[in-house]
Amino acid sequence: MNEAARMGEALPSLIALAARVLGWRPQEFWAATPAELAAALGPMSPPTADPGIDRQTLAQLMEREHER
Repeated sequence: MNEAARMGEALPSLIALAARVLGWRPQEFWAATPAELAAALGPMSPPTADPGIDRQTLAQLMEREHER
């Protein structure tokens, strides 16, 4: 499975987690970098958590979702 597909599957859970735990609205979630999201959720993440995706892949996913 490629990185974009993996992220696409995880996105709904990440958005919900950011909303519930961090109180982020959608625009705050999409404005955050993967590193910012990881830092905000860091204390709740297991030490072996997958590092996720890079900024370029996230930008591509955001653009694709925006076009829908």
